[in-house]
Amino acid sequence: MTLIIEQNRSLKAFNTMAVEASAARFTEAHNDQEVVEALAEARRLGAPLWVLGGGSNLVLTADVDALVLRMASRGVRVLNDDGEQVVIEAAAGESWHPFVLHSLELGLSGLENLSLIPGTVGAAPIQNVGAYGVEIKDVFAGLTALDRETGGLVEFDLQACQFGYRDSLFKREAGRYVILRVRFLLQRTANLKLEYGPLRQWLQQHDIRHPTPMDVSRAVCAIRSEKLPDPRVLGNAGSFFKNPLVPQSIAAALRARYPDLVAFAQGDEQVKLAAGWLIERAGWKGYRDGDAGVHRLQALVLVNYGQATGRQILDLAWRIQADIAERFGVQLEIEPNVI
Repeated sequence: MTLIIEQNRSLKAFNTMAVEASAARFTEAHNDQEVVEALAEARRLGAPLWVLGGGSNLVLTADVDALVLRMASRGVRVLNDDGEQVVIEAAAGESWHPFVLHSLELGLSGLENLSLIPGTVGAAPIQNVGAYGVEIKDVFAGLTALDRETGGLVEFDLQACQFGYRDSLFKREAGRYVILRVRFLLQRTANLKLEYGPLRQWLQQHDIRHPTPMDVSRAVCAIRSEKLPDPRVLGNAGSFFKNPLVPQSIAAALRARYPDLVAFAQGDEQVKLAAGWLIERAGWKGYRDGDAGVHRLQALVLVNYGQATGRQILDLAWRIQADIAERFGVQLEIEPNVI
C-alpha cells in the first residue's frame, strides 16, 4: 500500500472556515489506485471513509471519527478540439480558480464567470456551483466517478448528474460516489454572460466596451474580492445560505411591504429572493458574537474571526434562520455541508 495514514490530524488547514477539528485518521489520494486503497483501508479498519476536497463548503462542528481522504490528484488535458468546441478534463484535486485561469490562457471561454470560487474541480459538480449567471451544468461535458457500492468506475453525462440549484445527484446520494475527473465543454468563440448588473457596471467603469473572457474573469475577481473576504485572511465558507425560491404570491406580498426587495423571476411562478438582502434588512450584517460573525460587507457570508468553533457558527446560522422566518415568512437553507 502506498498510502500514508496519519492519526489525529488537525483539519484546520483543510477547511476555509478555519475551524479547529481533527480526523481520527487522515490520508491523501493522488491517483485512482490510492482512492481504491483508501476504500480498502477503511473497510479493514471498520471505519467510515469521508472524502475531502478543498474544504470551502464545509462547517466542522466536531472531530471526525473516520478515515478522511483528501483528494490531491492533479492533471489537466484536452480531450477533443474541433477548432471551435473544446472538451477539457481536470483531475478532482485540481484547485478550481487556477484551472479556470488555465482554460482562459488556452483561449477558451465558458468558465470566466466562475472565477475565484474556492475549492476543487471534483467538488464543483456536487454543489453545481454557480456565479454571475453561469452554473457548472452550463459547461458540463461529463465526469468519471468511483461507485463505492460496486467498486467500479461510472461515467456520468449531464442528465445523469440531475443538476439543480446548488444541487446534484452527488449531493443527494452523499457518500456513494468519489468524483475522480470532470470534463467541461468550452468555446473558442466567446458567448459572454453579462446579464448581472455589477458585472456590466464594472466593465463600463473601466471603459471596456468589447470585453474578452479574460476581462470578464478580472471583473468577477474584482467584484468578489471587494465583497467577499479572502479565506486565507478571514475564515469563511463563502455564501452560507441559498437564495430561497418562493411562489410569486409570497414575493408580491413581500414587495408590497418592502419595495426595494431584491428578487428574480424564475418561471413556473417561482421567484428567487436574495438571501443577503433579507439578512441585511433584518439587521444582521456586521453582527458579531465572540469570534463568530456576519461579514461587514456581505450579509450572506458568516465568518470566523479567529477561534470560533463550528458549533458557534452553526448556532449563529440557526438564529439568523429563525429571525428571517419570523420577519419575512421565508425559510433559509444552509448551503455548506455541516459535519
